[in-house]
Amino acid sequence: MPNLPDVVLWSIPAFVLLTVVEVVSYRFHPDEDAAGYETKDAATSIGMGLGSLVFDFAWKIPIVAIYTAVYELTPLRIPVLWWTVPLMLLGQDFFYYWSHRGHHVIRILWACHVVHHSSRRFNLSTALRQPWTSLTVWPFYVPMIALGVHPAALAFCSSANLVYQFWVHTERIDKLPRPFEFLLNTPSHHRVHHASQGGYLDRNFGGILIVWDRLFRSFTVETVRPVFGLTKNIDTYNPLRVATHEYAAIARDVRAAGSWRERAGRVFRGPGWQPGPRPAGVPAAAPETVAEHVA
Repeated sequence: MPNLPDVVLWSIPAFVLLTVVEVVSYRFHPDEDAAGYETKDAATSIGMGLGSLVFDFAWKIPIVAIYTAVYELTPLRIPVLWWTVPLMLLGQDFFYYWSHRGHHVIRILWACHVVHHSSRRFNLSTALRQPWTSLTVWPFYVPMIALGVHPAALAFCSSANLVYQFWVHTERIDKLPRPFEFLLNTPSHHRVHHASQGGYLDRNFGGILIVWDRLFRSFTVETVRPVFGLTKNIDTYNPLRVATHEYAAIARDVRAAGSWRERAGRVFRGPGWQPGPRPAGVPAAAPETVAEHVA
């Protein structure tokens, strides 16, 4: 297959330039309502992003092996042509929607994705706050490989999707003209996704397109100004704790569980799931073990 460019690598200069422009814009045109930048928070986001590059490289080894095995087993082949690449991008965006939604409604997957929502700021540096345990993502894209999409083509599409989402992490862009807001994931839609208000929770999962949310009834329009972060925020800038705090919370809840049903629920149910009334004599879990959860 033809060589495809490393979209993320080529986009790094743009990431840096746009972030600097946004920082300068807050200095010269502050917004009392916008969260803006805070040095420790931005440093943590950048550190999480750099760390994710290292860990993602390690995770790629088993993932590429699995994808290659599936690709060799399937008789189907989709060539990389000028007209098939847009279809691959569309397919990847569809499966991204379900991966993203799954990582919000299954707690063990949320433990990976919560990293990206752990900042109380919403700016371009927040886009770089990526998890270090992204090994949970690969199963959602197996159907594409089984349909004959080469693993390298899938990697290209995933990178393009990731790069697109960089610019939607900002409060400096208001709502766009209606056609863009109807079809695409925009800063307005993504602000809803990162908000912690109850009416905004678990909404607007789209990567490039917002039409999946409209089709599958997970769309909400931005009305009141979002409050960013988790419903129970973590007060730390330590990258290791940011990366692992929800896994630690799951472990505490599993240890405190009174039955195997509750243990399974603590791992595989939603992040805010609570068991029913316990039998007499069985102690309840400590309040601090309740999962943090955001949109």
